[in-house]
Amino acid sequence: MKDQGRSPRKRTGGRRRPNHKKKKHELGKDTVETQVGEQRLKTVDSRGNTQKVRAVKTDVASIADGAETIEATIENVVENPSNPNYARRNIITKGAILETSEGQARVTSRPGQHGQVNAVLVE
Repeated sequence: MKDQGRSPRKRTGGRRRPNHKKKKHELGKDTVETQVGEQRLKTVDSRGNTQKVRAVKTDVASIADGAETIEATIENVVENPSNPNYARRNIITKGAILETSEGQARVTSRPGQHGQVNAVLVE
C-alpha cells in the first residue's frame, strides 16, 4: 500500500503539520507491471464494492485494424517510451510497441488497470 496523501513538506522545504492520520481512501495500490507470458490475471478490490482485473502476464493482444479486430499473439516488446528498461524486461504499458504475429502494434489500453491488451497496427 502506498500513501497517496499530501506531502509532509512544503515547497520551501519546511515541515507541514498533519491535520489528520492516514485514511484508507488515501491509500493507493502497488503497480502491476504486465509482462509477456502465459496469461495470468489478478483481481483486486476497488471502491464501491467493485473489482478490477489486472493482467500480471499476457500473451494475447486485441489488435484493431480499421473496422475489424484481430486476436494476435505477443512475441516481445520492441520499444517502451515510458521506460527503456521495460523493453528489455518485456513489460507492457500503454504506448509500448509490441512485436506480434500480425506485425508491430502500439498498445492503447492500460493492461495493469484493464486486464487486457488492446493495440493498433503501426505502419
